[in-house]
Amino acid sequence: MTQFTLRIKKETQRPTVILEDFYHLEAMIDTGSVFPVWVEDEGILQDLGAVLIADNVEFGGFGGKAVGRLYRLPMMKVGSLMFPDFHIISYRIDLPCQLILSATMFTRLIYEIDDYNYRFNVSVPDTESGIRNLRIWDKEGRLHVACTSAT
Repeated sequence: MTQFTLRIKKETQRPTVILEDFYHLEAMIDTGSVFPVWVEDEGILQDLGAVLIADNVEFGGFGGKAVGRLYRLPMMKVGSLMFPDFHIISYRIDLPCQLILSATMFTRLIYEIDDYNYRFNVSVPDTESGIRNLRIWDKEGRLHVACTSAT
């Protein structure tokens, strides 16, 4: 089993980490979220190499239905986890971070939000890989997401 820890910012009410190995982006961990969401200016996302896959995608979140844009980012990194061809929805909302990390990103992993010690601890069991495949697709007008291990 491999493990890593990210520091949770003390200044925020929601668990927010700094992705030091990924452009120092700030990311909120949302255990109730199904889709990873970029909440900042799309120009920054495009500067990171993201390519638009679909426009006007409806997804559940933020207290109801929302409409965003689906992008594919060549690589996303969270601690020692790597997500090649990472799918992410862009939806502009005022949050003190650039993106939301969804619970689905950590499927079949062990993770702990240690709010007392300001740590986000992730363990990758030996049966899983640190290389993750997260995909979002539309099937019959409804968005679906899956995150699997590369092994």
